[in-house]
Amino acid sequence: MRIIKTNKLPIYCWASEVEEGALEQAIHLAEHPFAEHHVCLLPDVHEGFGMPIGAVLATKEVIIPNAVGVDIGCGMCAVKTNIRAEKLNYQTLNNIVLDIKERIPVGFKHHKSKQNLPSNLKKPAGPITQNELDDIPYQIGTLGGGNHFIEIQKDKDNFIWIMLHSGSRNLGKKVAEHYNNEAKIRCKHWDSQVSKSWNLAFLDVNSNLGRQYIEEMNYCLEFAKANRLHMLDTIKDVFYNHTQCDFGEMISIHHNYAHYEKHFGEWYWIHRKGAISAKKGEFGIVPGSQGTPSYIVCGKGNADSFMSSAHGAGRVIGRREAIRKLDLNSIRKELDKSGIIHSINKQKDLDEAPQCYKNIDRVIEEQKELAEPIYKLYPLAVIKG
Repeated sequence: MRIIKTNKLPIYCWASEVEEGALEQAIHLAEHPFAEHHVCLLPDVHEGFGMPIGAVLATKEVIIPNAVGVDIGCGMCAVKTNIRAEKLNYQTLNNIVLDIKERIPVGFKHHKSKQNLPSNLKKPAGPITQNELDDIPYQIGTLGGGNHFIEIQKDKDNFIWIMLHSGSRNLGKKVAEHYNNEAKIRCKHWDSQVSKSWNLAFLDVNSNLGRQYIEEMNYCLEFAKANRLHMLDTIKDVFYNHTQCDFGEMISIHHNYAHYEKHFGEWYWIHRKGAISAKKGEFGIVPGSQGTPSYIVCGKGNADSFMSSAHGAGRVIGRREAIRKLDLNSIRKELDKSGIIHSINKQKDLDEAPQCYKNIDRVIEEQKELAEPIYKLYPLAVIKG
């Protein structure tokens, strides 16, 4: 870890390289009037909107919607099966993939019929989530697009794992955009010191609007988790129909959220944007890119990172640049040669090519102070939105 000095707070950085845009955003965080203690940059850090992705911010009196992001509650779940890869021939694996695609809508698609909501999912907590109440039963159990995925993997002992990455879908986006707009209005009214260009408008956590955002954010977190569990149940059903396998205990984590936590003897709102909680003994998921390994990790409770870890590999090439510059045929050939059932079929799919992301092994190495790798998981099949 190295320390980057600013005019206000230090930046604790675990990344060997930080792109210029991400560093500029990190400096804005460190010089934010309500930022506390220090700012963290994790090995997967890259430029985001307002706050870098792969960063952690502490505040006391305010909460910053753009430091959570538009996909509130985006996260991961993973489960180990008792079936080994050698029992899963290519045809069976391909049939499993086709069945999953048939049952789980991806991209902008939603279910055509209402899905049952879990009984423990509380009623919407505020006006934005309440307004989406009719759509929620159609959104739950859907993957979305971008970097969201379902992946079938194997560990070093050849046991099959299921991993998926998704968030709160359109619900979280609407909540995030509404409260960020409200925050911008209030910051302008207060003549805030925070530059409009930073995109780091804030809400007072003790105001009605601040409390309302926190309530709606927490609902989005619960919905995002329920969304992943709904999909995982579907995938388990598909797997059981083909293999009659059993499943182990699920690991489930968020990596876009804010949570009230005690660090260095004081209470803070810890904003994790593209970062996971990594308390001592806490399991986490750090996925690679399409065609590369992923990791199950165990947190070390490192105080300097606010007990946080990287959430993935982190982008090195923007989506538009990837589509414009990468060679479709060579990337398809490389993935085909590896034997992976992948999702790169057209030029537009190149925004999720392995070349768009950092080396996941390097990310894991650079955060060895933060989390210990427990399982290294190798991809067999990938479904993208």
